[in-house]
Amino acid sequence: MINFATVGTGWITEAFIQAARLSEQYQLVGVYSRTEEKAKQLAHQYNTPNYYTDLEEMAKSDEIQAVYIASPNSLHFEQTLIFLKNKKHVICEKPIFSNSAELATAYKTAEENGVFLFEAIRNIHTPNFKILKEKLYMAGQLRSAILPYLQYSSRYDAFLKGEEPNIFSAEYSGGALVDLGVYPIYLAVGLFGEPKKVSYHPVILRSGVDGSGTLLLEYDGFVCTILCSKIVHSILPCEINGEKGTFVLEDAAPISEIQFHDSHTKESQILSVDQEQQNMVYECINIANIIQNNHTLEYNQLKDWSNIVLRITEEARRQNNIVFGVEK
Repeated sequence: MINFATVGTGWITEAFIQAARLSEQYQLVGVYSRTEEKAKQLAHQYNTPNYYTDLEEMAKSDEIQAVYIASPNSLHFEQTLIFLKNKKHVICEKPIFSNSAELATAYKTAEENGVFLFEAIRNIHTPNFKILKEKLYMAGQLRSAILPYLQYSSRYDAFLKGEEPNIFSAEYSGGALVDLGVYPIYLAVGLFGEPKKVSYHPVILRSGVDGSGTLLLEYDGFVCTILCSKIVHSILPCEINGEKGTFVLEDAAPISEIQFHDSHTKESQILSVDQEQQNMVYECINIANIIQNNHTLEYNQLKDWSNIVLRITEEARRQNNIVFGVEK
């Protein structure tokens, strides 16, 4: 069992705690919040003995082996370094950091302290992602892909009233691409590798970040189109089109259903399997396996993907002068 603690008190933190328990690989031993009331409430809810309002104190605890971080995006880097320097494994919610320089520094710090650093991204750890990757050859020569993830955010209502929620704030490293867009980008990188060219066409909000956008990833012989948004909603499925057939995915995350349509026989088949409703359990299991068994090969693959994904979002932002507060 891995003794872990959490940073953040939002719904995603609770989802991770529940998934960690379901995996039977983790024991929750502490929670952190900036306010004592929230920290105490979360600790009581999940029957854990320790709660903290001081990150440095938390990082020095000998009882904690790993930390899950789900704070606002702009705080990820600074908080991650605190725990890495205290020899704690870190699982940082996507998007892991604001830019590649932060990622390089953090990986170096992790290596120097003999611990692992992970980006928490659920879809690439699921059984259906592995099936899709193994069966991708069935489509033959790939010619196009469209991977949408457009989900209207309730926080956009507050933005329209003049407020500036974290997810729509440049100061907190927000925007549609680094929030929802990361899921289909990871899907593309995991399946197709690093693109030869990146082009992003966003809808820029008054706060300076993208509320919506179209990302083009160019590969040899085909283009992958990624649609992402926090200001409109879509029910479009994902498609991967090859000369021999087409994969249809119900969604980019958590990839709940995969159908393959043969272009020549016109026959269709379902390739997906039923997955746990709490689908974060798969990343919990894989991460625990890497930590407990020192699986550096799989760890290095995840590092490579995180690096590529961050390079893509960084280049997309550069093209459109989307500058985060930590970069000013």
